[in-house]
Amino acid sequence: MTQKINEPVSVSLSFDSITKKVQPKGIVWKGKLYTITKVGLHHVYRQGRDLFHVFSVATPTLFFRLLLDANTLHWELEEISDGLSN
Repeated sequence: MTQKINEPVSVSLSFDSITKKVQPKGIVWKGKLYTITKVGLHHVYRQGRDLFHVFSVATPTLFFRLLLDANTLHWELEEISDGLSN
């Protein structure tokens, strides 16, 4: 089931200076650490002058959609899914 969340989260990530890629490694949401095992789609969009990065990531049991506001560097958990139909 997919659920809209829209709450701030803490995200740890790594940056590869050779490939110039950022990869989320973990999410802390409501005091619990979720280790990211796979990064799927990453895309960027603009809303006026603001730039946003969207990451679709997975843990062994959950899927997350993360939003990074490039202006404030704040992360938001947009939605979460367990992979089951609603």
